[in-house]
Amino acid sequence: MEVTAIARYVRISPRKLRTIIELVKGKEVNDAIGILKNLPKKGARILEKVIKSAENNGKQKAEGVEWKIKNIIVDGGPMLKRYRAAPMGRAVMVRKRTSHIKVILESKGEK
Repeated sequence: MEVTAIARYVRISPRKLRTIIELVKGKEVNDAIGILKNLPKKGARILEKVIKSAENNGKQKAEGVEWKIKNIIVDGGPMLKRYRAAPMGRAVMVRKRTSHIKVILESKGEK
């Protein structure tokens, strides 16, 4: 059985999140949350929240099942475009990137 959780329009660049994903992909949910709690990055807090949400979605479907992270997908969302002053009276665009995070968990078995 699979369950998912999606966080959309998260105000962090997808590139920063993808570095963290490799640490937790394929691990059990409790192990992954432990790793993310000890990681000093903003993306770790966000990813932890989405994984917990997916786990709670799984608890609504089936009680007493252990979950394992099957896949985490991070896609780019829309960019907030701002302008910053540059030399010689010019302006440069600053792209504030957003992300869409999808966490897919699969059941590992009964507790």
